[in-house]
Parts: sequence; structure tokens; C-alpha cells
Amino acid sequence: LAHGHTLSPELVTKIQKTIRENTSPFHVPKKVLAVTAIPVTRSNKVAELAVRETIHGRPVPNTEALANPESLEQFKGRVELAS
Repeated sequence: LAHGHTLSPELVTKIQKTIRENTSPFHVPKKVLAVTAIPVTRSNKVAELAVRETIHGRPVPNTEALANPESLEQFKGRVELAS
């Protein structure tokens, strides 16, 4: 999100609706959180497994393959993501 903007319930609904309409219901996230960057590999692929490991408090074995490993910090200890 741009500085000064918030992730309103209306925006969350719009994001989920757009994903549902352009992919499938399977891809619609249950939770939508604002972050400043999503971790990507050096070849610009989203590093979903690295995010999952970080959320669960497990070490990410291959952070040198990430273009922006510092972005993983945003996913550590997020109360919203606790199971």
C-alpha cells in the first residue's frame, strides 16, 4: 500500500473478489495483510515457501536465493497469521 493508505474491509473484499474472478476460489486468501514488499527470488518469482516457513517460525534454508530477504521480517510474529 502507498504511504498513508489503509487496508480497509472494502479493499480486502475487492482484492478477494478480483482474485476469485481471475483465478479460482482455491486461490482466494482467507487473510489479506498489508506489507511493503513480498519476497521474490532473483528470477522474480514469489517465494511462497519462504513466507510459509517464516510464518511458522522455521528457518528459511535458502535466503541467498532471494532478491529481497529482508522482506521476510514483515511475516515474523504476525498475530493475524497465528493458527
